[in-house]
Amino acid sequence: MSTNPTPLKDVIKQEYVKCAKDPAYFMKKFCMIQHPIKGKIPFDLYDFQESSVNEFEQHRFNIILKARQLGISTITAGYSLWMMTFHSDKNILVIATKQDVAKNLVTKIRVMHANLPSWLKQQCVEDNKLNLRYKNGSQVKAVSSGPEAARSEALSLLILDEAAFIDKIDDIWTAAQQTLTTGGQCIALSTPNGVGNWFHRTWVEAEEGRGMFNFIKLHWTVHPDRNQEWRDEQDGLLGVQSAAQECDCDFITSGTSVIDGVILEQCRDVMVKDPIEKRGVDSNLWIWEPPDYTKNYVVCADVGRGDSKDYSAFHIIDVEKVEQVAEYKGKIPTKDFGNMLVSISTEYNDALLIIENNNIGWATIQQVIDRDYPNLFYTSKDLQYVDIAHQMSNRYRAAEKNMVAGFSTTMKTRPLIIAKLEEYFRDESVIVRSNRLVDELFTFIYLNNRAEAMAGYNDDLVMSFAIGLWVRDTALRLRTEGIELTKKTLNRMQDIDGLYTPEENKNESWDWEIDKKKESLTWLL
Repeated sequence: MSTNPTPLKDVIKQEYVKCAKDPAYFMKKFCMIQHPIKGKIPFDLYDFQESSVNEFEQHRFNIILKARQLGISTITAGYSLWMMTFHSDKNILVIATKQDVAKNLVTKIRVMHANLPSWLKQQCVEDNKLNLRYKNGSQVKAVSSGPEAARSEALSLLILDEAAFIDKIDDIWTAAQQTLTTGGQCIALSTPNGVGNWFHRTWVEAEEGRGMFNFIKLHWTVHPDRNQEWRDEQDGLLGVQSAAQECDCDFITSGTSVIDGVILEQCRDVMVKDPIEKRGVDSNLWIWEPPDYTKNYVVCADVGRGDSKDYSAFHIIDVEKVEQVAEYKGKIPTKDFGNMLVSISTEYNDALLIIENNNIGWATIQQVIDRDYPNLFYTSKDLQYVDIAHQMSNRYRAAEKNMVAGFSTTMKTRPLIIAKLEEYFRDESVIVRSNRLVDELFTFIYLNNRAEAMAGYNDDLVMSFAIGLWVRDTALRLRTEGIELTKKTLNRMQDIDGLYTPEENKNESWDWEIDKKKESLTWLL
């Protein structure tokens, strides 16, 4: 028994409903795109393109870090057309580096619109190179970057095309936020363009779970038609550094960076890994390795103000392997930070605790002293420098030795610790586990011959890590050498008449008789 075919009107209605509910389905089924070789072809979305469209539906704000030539501008155009077709009074604005670049996206929308079936196609009331407006009140407009680019009526969707390259985008975004307050969306897409710009900052914030953007990373490997041979060809076509940015989505730094960007990307690819444990109410204490009671550690800390503008940070470093085994970065009161440092340093075998003593650092240091922590690092007051001879003794009497608790970062010591930091990374003799630290290193630059964070960034993790590496390479190394030298020297003294009398000190071989009084020399060890 045959069944009657579904009337065409009902079929169209069903398709219309499917398209209205699913922008990816709409694009795959009814949109055409302009292929450079084949001409107009159906828009057969790749899996990564379809998943990106689904992300647009789930999140108001999306930032896309992408490799070149993945068709992301095209899916953004398709999504814009879908919004205009199935919704009335939608206002879409495309901002790019140049008007021609923004116009290209509108052209993609126009091509898709022109090839829609009649029952889907909205009636145009305005159609030119920079603007497409429907009778239902929806429109898309293309503009170049400029201080007034986003100062318009309320937006339904803002598209920032090649956002990393847009001039004055900080001002544009500040203005745009006011136009998106009624529920508008934003899609910011770009290949990388170094660090320190709005796109990079926003991406880092999104990765760390801060800010308002959902992040989507599209490495060159997501494209099914690309292989390693294709990637190798790009090095020759674009250059190694450009290919790293445009294919691998690497944020390569400028020539003013303290640490070479290529080295940092290698660290990220090879060394960085997720912690095995995240502690604390804020989950900002990251642990990669638990304490090994056969090892020595240093804890190096930078104290923040505890407000919204600054962070407290510390690292735990395996002295022998020069490996980062734990890290903290968070906003915490100075007293609580001191308690945390004592607790974690004790856990890691009474690690040498190094706290920068500049400014607010004294409050944390005092808390550590009050807790009577036995292995606090001291600096020579007169030289504002590490007194190696005294530090080797491991017997810190500030009054006697003219020492002050903590590490003093001064005009004299700062270049030394930065040089040591750069040396360790250049020689690939340090193991970094934290993506947070790598991100800070990317924005740690030379500005007027001074190494510091770019404007708008922090260097709390970088500076504390640099201090730790320098102390590890000087005081601790020389201390170890000094212990061996002291043992040899004292052993020779046993054979010198008048200086040492082992018969009188059989049970305590390191006691030395001076002016008929015994003084133990074990503190030298």
